[in-house]
Amino acid sequence: MQYLYIFAISVLCLLSCNRADRKEDHFRRNDDRPNIVFIMTDDHGFQALSAYDSTLIRTPNLDRVAREGIRFDRAFVSNSICAPSRAVLLTGKFSHLNSVRDNVDIFDTAQVTFPGILHEHGYETAIFGKWHLKSQPTGFDYWKVLPDQGQYYHPEFLTPGGIVKEEGYATDIITDLAIHYLDSLRDKSKPFLLMVHHKAPHREWLPPLEYLDAFHNRNIPEPPTLFDDYRNRGTAARSAEMRIADHMALSSDNKIDPENIARKEFLDWYQTVYYSQYNRLSDYEKKRWDAVYGPVNEEYVKMSPEGDDLMRWKYRRYMEDYLGTIRSVDDNVGRLLAHLDELGLAGNTLVVYTSDQGFYLGEHGWFDKRFMYEPSFRTPLLIRWPEKIEGSRVSRDLVQNIDFAPTLLAAAGIDAPDEMQGKSMLPLFEGGHENWRDALYYHYYEYPSIHMVKRHYGIRTERYKLIHFYYDIDEWELYDLETDPNEMNNGYNLPEYADIQQQLHFKLDSLRKLYRDSEELDRIFIEKDMRTF
Repeated sequence: MQYLYIFAISVLCLLSCNRADRKEDHFRRNDDRPNIVFIMTDDHGFQALSAYDSTLIRTPNLDRVAREGIRFDRAFVSNSICAPSRAVLLTGKFSHLNSVRDNVDIFDTAQVTFPGILHEHGYETAIFGKWHLKSQPTGFDYWKVLPDQGQYYHPEFLTPGGIVKEEGYATDIITDLAIHYLDSLRDKSKPFLLMVHHKAPHREWLPPLEYLDAFHNRNIPEPPTLFDDYRNRGTAARSAEMRIADHMALSSDNKIDPENIARKEFLDWYQTVYYSQYNRLSDYEKKRWDAVYGPVNEEYVKMSPEGDDLMRWKYRRYMEDYLGTIRSVDDNVGRLLAHLDELGLAGNTLVVYTSDQGFYLGEHGWFDKRFMYEPSFRTPLLIRWPEKIEGSRVSRDLVQNIDFAPTLLAAAGIDAPDEMQGKSMLPLFEGGHENWRDALYYHYYEYPSIHMVKRHYGIRTERYKLIHFYYDIDEWELYDLETDPNEMNNGYNLPEYADIQQQLHFKLDSLRKLYRDSEELDRIFIEKDMRTF
């Protein structure tokens, strides 16, 4: 009996010591620089994050980041497409200078990146999830990334040792990898940068099995511009191939078995994608899938919707799956936040939540991104740092993804190199506005390509936006975001905007010079891309 008592006391002491060790392990290092956890999703529109708007979904864990930190209401990207946004994040430079203008370019890893700088200054660095830059990650102690876009179900990962396949759902797995790093891999004597990059909610919007039908039979409001006819806009809006009614695939996107589609899909490839996703599932998982999407297929066959009815049906199906992937993201952000709490790391850990760009959730009848119009140009941005940021702050300053690298370096007490074009947002954490920018620059290049969004660049100020579409057209658009927040009426060359138009042209020319972009560079890139295309 005495031995049992001594054994029990020893076990209790060991458990108690382990808990204390876990809760206070960040005090072991003689370094008060913050840890950094950078969470990025893919195509998460701010409209589907309830810290901004609860119309479509509730996201309590993401809302917690906003409640305990700062929410940026005017955060934007510089080129609304996946790979370029990731290159901007790493380098703090616009696309024309960082080697990645579109999803075809290969990232030049010889460049200076903020993870590399942090590593040189004593940070341990790790990235798990989506990379999408074609070259191998550099500047990281640990990395395990999805090849290209990656898969939702039972995904493969690229590692320093080769390709490995993981069983499960991508959002859960990526979070598991981050938690495993925090528990078992990191050097507790160093501050760390942990980048958690989710595939979700990227097309084809495949929710985890438990959320396949989480938003079915919900009343999902339609955006007021769902049936936009692009009147009073230019050629670019009318010719883009991202209309839900016409360009969203019934098979891979809306989960209709190709056998149930009376008319042939406009691209056979979409049917191949449908089968490749379905066949990644186990027999048990296929039964769960069929139980949910079987009735969806029956509804489609019975309704055989056309015209406006087809638009409404496809929009509802799109949102049901898109929001299911977001719910999983929110769950997993909650898991990660809870683990930081458990480890006692929350106080001096800077947590960033953002997306590589915004996304169209039916606005203008569209899905996807690319345009400089608000839904894809604007991105969610929430930052929590309990030791430095008072909770429930809201910033309406014009910030951009070129600012991420300088900000995270500044948080670590490191000066950003001159080649970085963004600004540190640290002054904004405490409400400072002095010498902050009054305009943003944007440039999109991937044309001709999927979705056929024409090349364009432009400027956004507090109230106005000026866009130049070029390459095979030469058209300008001007929007008054105060009187026309949905950007339905092009005011370019209207007499009432003559003075504003002149001022915007001058300001745009100034930003092009400031950021070292030019018509000469445009011509060089067009010639290069024509040879490639």
